Amino acid sequence: MVGRVRLLSWRSARPIGRASSFVRAAILSIGEELLRGDITDSNAQFLARELSQLGFEVRRVTQTGDELEALTAELQASLAVADLVLCTGGLGPTLDDLTRQAVAAALGEEITIDEDLAREIESRFRSLRRRMPVSNRRQAEVIPSSTPLHNPNGSAPGWFVRRDEKIIATMPGPPKEMQPMWREQVLPHLDSLLPGHRSVRSLMTFGLGESRVEQLIEDLIGSRKDVIIATYAKEAGVQVHVTAVAGSHDQAEQLADEAAEDIRRRLGIAVFGLGDASLSQVVGQLLDERGMTLAVMESCTGGEVANELTDTDGSSDHFLGGVVAYSRPAKEHYGVDPAVMDEHGLISAETARSMAEAIRKGLNADAGIGTTGIAGREVVEGKPAGTCFIAVSLNGTVESREIHRPGNRKTSKQYFSQCALDLLRRQLLRGQGGETCS
Repeated sequence: MVGRVRLLSWRSARPIGRASSFVRAAILSIGEELLRGDITDSNAQFLARELSQLGFEVRRVTQTGDELEALTAELQASLAVADLVLCTGGLGPTLDDLTRQAVAAALGEEITIDEDLAREIESRFRSLRRRMPVSNRRQAEVIPSSTPLHNPNGSAPGWFVRRDEKIIATMPGPPKEMQPMWREQVLPHLDSLLPGHRSVRSLMTFGLGESRVEQLIEDLIGSRKDVIIATYAKEAGVQVHVTAVAGSHDQAEQLADEAAEDIRRRLGIAVFGLGDASLSQVVGQLLDERGMTLAVMESCTGGEVANELTDTDGSSDHFLGGVVAYSRPAKEHYGVDPAVMDEHGLISAETARSMAEAIRKGLNADAGIGTTGIAGREVVEGKPAGTCFIAVSLNGTVESREIHRPGNRKTSKQYFSQCALDLLRRQLLRGQGGETCS
């Protein structure tokens, strides 16, 4: 059998200012859907970034299909160049999910069923009020050198395998299952692999592009060998990662805190949270702290602001509701002043302001958001594609911004929504200046 393998890269970029005394790592993404191009391999990108930040040297990133011979060969090749191999995918219950079989073959170990693990998988099916198919028992397979990694977000457990000074971790393919398993169950096992003590900080920013963020902290990047600073553009903004390495835990914590504080001072109000915090979480927290409520009226964002807000636990404590007033009659119905639309058009700062005021008053909220613009690619009312006006009504004042983000509709809607939430955040923190969306 001839296996099909796609080699993505042999080495990742090394973190700035570090010598190459790192533990070597490899990443193997598994699934025919990757080779066909049906899905993007976001897992490899995520894991490569995580490993590099921790101080591992990523030596190999590959993709392979669901053929046992090819998969086993790729595992053996990865083990030949790396001390740690991270595998994602191929842990399902079907006959072509062969990651477990490949690991067993590569290590020469026998597979058995872990009955406790099988009962755990069956319990998950019962919680979903479904009968577990017999084929799902395959997901309870183990080998002598493996420790099961439990999966509260799906039916596919992973493995943590330690054998002959080598480590293999297998994780599910879906990112929403893989990322929690990585952070909560794999990472704690890896700290002992690296010399010294590490402390990590992540700062989330919004309103500044990645190049602008890097420009503001340029002199900090690479200034010390024991502190690694890197920026990453994400959907929710730009994330700044800090990894500090020292001889003791306390020293690493101090270095990380000092670097994070330096960065926060440079970036100011653009820093909205830590870790993977979202704007909706931060806005919700600010509203809760003040005992305030929010309502939204959306046009071009099509409910995306409300969607962001309700993705956060506890949103019912501060979010009263929202409407998608896509047409002029809908806007009038919900209280937008017809005279304002006649004079300024539907796509204008004035209409956005009227929308924010109308929904705030209509739902008796403390704050209101209004969005109107063009998420598509056409020119409307003389305004170019990708134009959006956002407004926030709060504490007797109404602030508005004109935003430009041409592109596909989904990307534009997401960005406009983030800008609206960020404007509300800044208004709640009124008195703190700084650059904002444009």
